[in-house]
Amino acid sequence: MRSSRLFGTAGVRGRYLEAVRPGLAYDVGVSVAAHVGSRGTITIGHDVRTTSPLLALSAGSGVMSGGVDAVFLGLVPTPVLAYSVPHTKSKAGIMITASHNPPPDNGIKIFQYNGMEYTEKMEEELEQLMQVKSKFHASWDQVGRLIDAKEMGEDYVDEISNVLRPRNVKYVPRIYVDCSNGAASNYTPRILRILGAKVFSANCHPDGYFPAHEPEPRQDVLEPILPVASSLSPDVIMAHDGDADRLAALTNRKGFVKQDVLIALYSKYKLMDGKGTIIISVDVGNSVLDVVEKYGGRIVRSKLGKIHEKLLEHPGALLAAEPWKLIDPKWGLWVDGIYQASLLTKLMMEEGMNMDALLSDIPTYPWARLSVPVLGKLDEKEEFYEKLEERLLSDMNGYENASTLDGVRLDFPDKSWVLVRLSGTEPKIRIYIEGLEMKKVEELIEKAMAIVRGVAKEIQVELGEAIVNKG
Repeated sequence: MRSSRLFGTAGVRGRYLEAVRPGLAYDVGVSVAAHVGSRGTITIGHDVRTTSPLLALSAGSGVMSGGVDAVFLGLVPTPVLAYSVPHTKSKAGIMITASHNPPPDNGIKIFQYNGMEYTEKMEEELEQLMQVKSKFHASWDQVGRLIDAKEMGEDYVDEISNVLRPRNVKYVPRIYVDCSNGAASNYTPRILRILGAKVFSANCHPDGYFPAHEPEPRQDVLEPILPVASSLSPDVIMAHDGDADRLAALTNRKGFVKQDVLIALYSKYKLMDGKGTIIISVDVGNSVLDVVEKYGGRIVRSKLGKIHEKLLEHPGALLAAEPWKLIDPKWGLWVDGIYQASLLTKLMMEEGMNMDALLSDIPTYPWARLSVPVLGKLDEKEEFYEKLEERLLSDMNGYENASTLDGVRLDFPDKSWVLVRLSGTEPKIRIYIEGLEMKKVEELIEKAMAIVRGVAKEIQVELGEAIVNKG
């Protein structure tokens, strides 16, 4: 377990007025100003949530109180905020977002001068500063200024459109884009049209209540839109989460495209240009391993939510990815779902293929992903984690390799595997499973759930009904 108490796998996140409050956003702003030191600028943006403008202004007030100028972007996707930091030569960036969490939640993410998210070490330093934040308030003649920079979004649109403009167009894809009423609503459809695609947009009006569907682009959330989308005969359906750091894809033939398959596709094209390292999170499976081995690459594993930290250890890596998320260092050091959508569009146009054809040589495996809600407050989180780890290692028989890098991952001789971990963004237990046959996947689901329920009962933790996605 990490020593940090405030920051999880993706910044600060939780229910508004319980875990995330205006005063907390202000304190973070003051502390980030102290962390970067001296005068300069810090960029600030927010997503569509009803509480996000309030929290962004609170964070900006903290930044100015700390003696640093606050460059206010307003409503932007998280990738645009990350992009803005190096492009304004700012010392840091603060994004107010809860990404794919439910509407009542919100959160705070911090970015470095180069657009990369803060590391765990930097987050721990920030928490220490927050304990003594009263020391960092500037005098009346040293407070920072508020600078409006709403044009930054257009700079992002122009640059990404130029960087990913197809070299030659062999095919004009029909793309259905669902922005989940989130922050990408005025970005992804426009950029794909600039690239030359035929775009149909849905749920692309910003709304912090997320009226269309949950802002998490899971299989069970997105497959119900297939009948409507299919009537337009799209080559691919793309969907973002609330802040557009994530992207999911579906096709009429395949339905929901497992994230590993997309990561394998990106890896293939990177490795075709030259050998190198592919960074993937601990929950990525055999599709990527097969492709990377075929094209002569090397795999490095990372914790979920911390793929950017592995880039510091492997600065020449070709890409870093986890399900729904991609960092392409040639574009920037941040996770970018809009870049993913644009890259897939470019590949279809240049290769002269629809999405199904583009994925035709990527191997697939039966899989399942489960989210088990933890009801009520989990006071004994560390005890729960320790008992869960102990029970998984002792009761799941026949595995040949065990990893506790992030949760407990057990790999079996037949290429099946199971990973159980506590979510760093929501009160949930995550279970990830893959196998050569669905029968083995079902068997591992049953075993893993029995262990999770047994540990929960032992320490008197109530669990909700599991959300199961599989294919």
